[in-house]
Amino acid sequence: MTFDAALFVYLVFSLIASYTHFFPKNFVESNLIIGGFIGTIPVLVAALKALRKRHVTVDLLASIALLFSMFDRQWSSAVFITLMITSARIFGEYTQAKARFAIQSLLKLRPEKVRVKEGKDIVTIPIGEVKRGDLVVVEAGDRIPVDGTVVEGEASIDQSSLTGESIPIEKKKDDQVFSSTLNVSGSVIVKTEKIGKDTTLEKIISLVEHAQSGKAGIQTIADRFTSWYVALTFFGAIGLFLITKNTTFVLSVLLVTCADDIAVAIPLAFWAAVGYAAKRGIIVKGGNFIEGLAQVKILVVDKTGTITKGRIAVHEVVAIGRAKKGDVIHAALVASVISKHPISKAIFAYGIKKLNVKKVVTPDRFREYPGKGIVAYDNHVNLMIGNHRFLEEQGIPLSYDIIKNITYYENHGLTVVLVSYGGKCIGMISLADEIRDNIPQSIVKLKHIGVERVIMLSGDNERVTKRVANEVGIDEYHATMLPEDKVDFVEQHVKKQGKLAMVGDGVNDAAALARADIGIAMGVIGSDAAIESSDIALMKDDFSKIAEVMTIGKYTVSVARQDFLIWAVVNIIGLGLVFTGTIGPQGAAAYNFVTDFLPLINSMRIFRFHLFPKLRIHV
Repeated sequence: MTFDAALFVYLVFSLIASYTHFFPKNFVESNLIIGGFIGTIPVLVAALKALRKRHVTVDLLASIALLFSMFDRQWSSAVFITLMITSARIFGEYTQAKARFAIQSLLKLRPEKVRVKEGKDIVTIPIGEVKRGDLVVVEAGDRIPVDGTVVEGEASIDQSSLTGESIPIEKKKDDQVFSSTLNVSGSVIVKTEKIGKDTTLEKIISLVEHAQSGKAGIQTIADRFTSWYVALTFFGAIGLFLITKNTTFVLSVLLVTCADDIAVAIPLAFWAAVGYAAKRGIIVKGGNFIEGLAQVKILVVDKTGTITKGRIAVHEVVAIGRAKKGDVIHAALVASVISKHPISKAIFAYGIKKLNVKKVVTPDRFREYPGKGIVAYDNHVNLMIGNHRFLEEQGIPLSYDIIKNITYYENHGLTVVLVSYGGKCIGMISLADEIRDNIPQSIVKLKHIGVERVIMLSGDNERVTKRVANEVGIDEYHATMLPEDKVDFVEQHVKKQGKLAMVGDGVNDAAALARADIGIAMGVIGSDAAIESSDIALMKDDFSKIAEVMTIGKYTVSVARQDFLIWAVVNIIGLGLVFTGTIGPQGAAAYNFVTDFLPLINSMRIFRFHLFPKLRIHV
């Protein structure tokens, strides 16, 4: 039994004894005095520790009420106060443990036994004996025990334990996999790269457990409340004493207004929200950031890797003359099959999907001109892909209309590749950095929940940046920005009204994320640097999660405000009872003890995750 639990039992016994006639009066009074003094010690210690750190807490107010009670020989009142505070501590510990368990329960997903390939044999060993470099065999239905890379096989992996997404992800050779995720179908051999405390899963658990620390400058509601309330109550009590000279009356006021319930209920609400977000694949490093999200008015987003996927893809295929789109795609597919250039890879991937072919014949001859294009021969027919200057150098005639179309696409921020077959230009392919799914809908949702300005920053040129901004519905953007320019931009806007949040990849944008009020790194699964550099880490590359976590913040703040409203109403009623003489110190202490649980119960609603009414965001 813990100290708080033992003290709770003793205090309850003392109070019961004081209301019965089974025990001698001296015995009852001795127990009340002992219980009051023992219960006062942890409260005084907590208040003094906070004062040393220049923090004013509700423990200071409770200490004053306890000293008043003992000075006035109101032993039952002192016991009620200590019982009230002890109950709050026990309740807080229980609810924090419940929130922590929501995350630590993920550890139970990790298997205790692991099958490791040693030569031609497969042996089963305890998870603790797995070493970096070991080849772990994961069959269908197994959970992956380590972070590593697939070296053999293919499988569908359910990553919902980390990212919150329910759709399995296809994994093949050279893909990364993570501890606790489930192999739904298939079989893979994984080369171990991270084990134990180094895995993504356990880093998440560690971050959530330490989520009470945060960036200076964002104070929680409870911090702001405590700083003025304790001072107001303290000086108010002194004023009442000077006016009335009645310590019993002053003590009754102090006992009613002792705000230990708020001191527990508010942090509990934010702690529960941190746990809820983690189960949705959103790691928030402190309750203060949950509150800060509710105040975000400016959202700065990096273009590459955030709004776009950071990889080029085919935007449109245009056939010229009598050629058909299929002819253009087929010629470009054959010409690009050998090349490793990102544009060639994008064309090849598009062609394979569009023509629904599994194998492409390698051209008879192939030559790549870096920065220009490719010349290939298929059955002695000349194939060519490249920019218009390259085709002109190779003697391919280009009409005025072709040049006009190229200019049009380039003015809209697209890259244009021309396709030639048999010495004649048969089509053009425009390419661009691929925009993530549902970005326009997410931008609308962000503005709907209170974000006043969404600003996109990019190192790309004006034309490319403008095209992306127009496509996703962002009105404000800035192009050709270096990393230091992004930091300067954030610094210029961070002190304006409302909080500024920045979204980036957590690595290239680490400096700007650190400078923002709230730095949000997107798609950080497997990236330790990104997880460490941000205040909020989205495990999945899903922009809609930003609107979701902001909604969590707003909902949590609304619960906290409800706690204050409940506390205010209860205090007004209690003070009315005291000022009319209905209750004295003992009645005030009992009243406060009973009503303490109302804000706590309200905060507990957040643990019932399905009660988040607006989190089913379809954007």
